[in-house]
Amino acid sequence: MSAYIQKSILPFFFIFLYGSGFIFTQYGLDNSSPMVFLGIRFFVAFWILLIIAYILKVPIPKSKKEFFQIAFAGSLTVGTFSIGVFLSISYGVSGALNALIIALQPIVVTFLAQRFLDEKINKRVYLGLIIGFIGVSFVVVSKLDTSFDSIVGIFCSVIALLGLSFGSLYQKKYCTDMNLYSGGAIQTLSSTILVIPFLFFEEIHITWNGEFIIALLYMAVGVSIGALSLLYIMIKNGEVSKVSSIFYLVPVSAAIVSYFLLGDKIEFSEIIGIITIIIGIILINKREGIK
Repeated sequence: MSAYIQKSILPFFFIFLYGSGFIFTQYGLDNSSPMVFLGIRFFVAFWILLIIAYILKVPIPKSKKEFFQIAFAGSLTVGTFSIGVFLSISYGVSGALNALIIALQPIVVTFLAQRFLDEKINKRVYLGLIIGFIGVSFVVVSKLDTSFDSIVGIFCSVIALLGLSFGSLYQKKYCTDMNLYSGGAIQTLSSTILVIPFLFFEEIHITWNGEFIIALLYMAVGVSIGALSLLYIMIKNGEVSKVSSIFYLVPVSAAIVSYFLLGDKIEFSEIIGIITIIIGIILINKREGIK
């Protein structure tokens, strides 16, 4: 894979798929209780990946240890993250605000990567992280809410953030050789199992209409398979701290998709935020040489 595709094309598609996923989640939750929607999404993705893996005869984990490592990484990166976000949105926290909280991921991962992966972080990267976070704050500062439900929802978003952060590090350390199809099937299955206990604590309902089916297919195929596969490719081929920096653009993607699909306005502060985020990411990913 060429360096240009890895550094330019893959991040662009990942940002679009991942950011728009927050908005399509809102569509799905208008017609279903959160854990039912999430469980069906994972189960659909699991069968699609399993069929692809069978047709292509891709390699499968050779040991129970490898199987467990892949499943555990998926339970964090896919399961814990998605459960947190879905519960947060069900409590009324907007997709854009969820995207802001998840955009803290580069900061969390950068500090953890230093400790657990021995990645060297220079001052320019730290400066880029700070500038990027300031930009993210501009994007969604007008969307904050201090109601009780919102506070509970934000707590769920923080759990999602921690799941994604630790999961990305675990994926980089133990699962970089994972096949995207067989490994993806294992991870979506483990995430499906993780959802099951939550079904006993919610009032289950689902409305099978066109809007729900579109949201379900987008989240199962576009996000669970497409976006996560791109993320794992980028983690495998680069430093996890730098890969995580593109999460700063996820709220931007969410805001743009929300504008077209939900009619939300893009404020001037969001435009300023987008420009600031881009500056931060350029600093983080600039070629070594300027310390």
